[in-house]
Amino acid sequence: MNFNIKKINLFLLKNRHVWPLLYAFIYVPWFLYLENKYDSLENVTVIHSMFDDMIPFCEIFIIPYMIWFLYIPLIFVLIYFSSNKEFYRLCAYEFIGMTIALFICTVFPNGHDLRVDINCRDNIFMTLLSFIYKNDTSTNVLPSIHVFATLAAHTCLISSARISVRPYIKPISAITAGFICVSTVVLKQHSIIDSLCGAFLAFILYYFVFKVMFKNVEFKTITHDKHQVLFWLNKKNKR
Repeated sequence: MNFNIKKINLFLLKNRHVWPLLYAFIYVPWFLYLENKYDSLENVTVIHSMFDDMIPFCEIFIIPYMIWFLYIPLIFVLIYFSSNKEFYRLCAYEFIGMTIALFICTVFPNGHDLRVDINCRDNIFMTLLSFIYKNDTSTNVLPSIHVFATLAAHTCLISSARISVRPYIKPISAITAGFICVSTVVLKQHSIIDSLCGAFLAFILYYFVFKVMFKNVEFKTITHDKHQVLFWLNKKNKR
């Protein structure tokens, strides 16, 4: 019994840096609240541009769109086991951006009217898209969290000291991220405006997270038993 308790304590000690994932208890209820409150285009600002009408619909892009649900968790797992500090940076990047996105949707309810008739074609891709359409409303779309989270995760992945040394990581991640971002507009899940705003948010937050919050943090591969919960306690000035 004592042996098991020691093993559990050791496991918890080595994995203390998982605590930022508690943000899910903030994000999920907030997101669901907005989805339930604004489940139609009534009382929301419709996002639409002439460029949206020029972008062709292609249901095959449901594949990269759904890969997103594996791509993001996979990067979290890879960085989690790579470096505690890099994991904190990833969480800060993603969760600050998601909070900003939800705040914008709260004070500026929005949606789009771009979705196609899912009965226009009959194939497996349309069946999958129908599932997405039914479970994800066309509201709360600006900025695109799908695009933001993808670019933030890709940036943190290729910035990882341990992971980025593998030459195949960067091109595979870049191609995957590119197809995911394109899928948001080709599937008519987002206006091009939503996607560009998501990309802009990722660009702005990159400088805040990488160049301000973690500017003086020395990143290197470290073992979990050297963990420090508050990253700023281990800041080192490189000058």
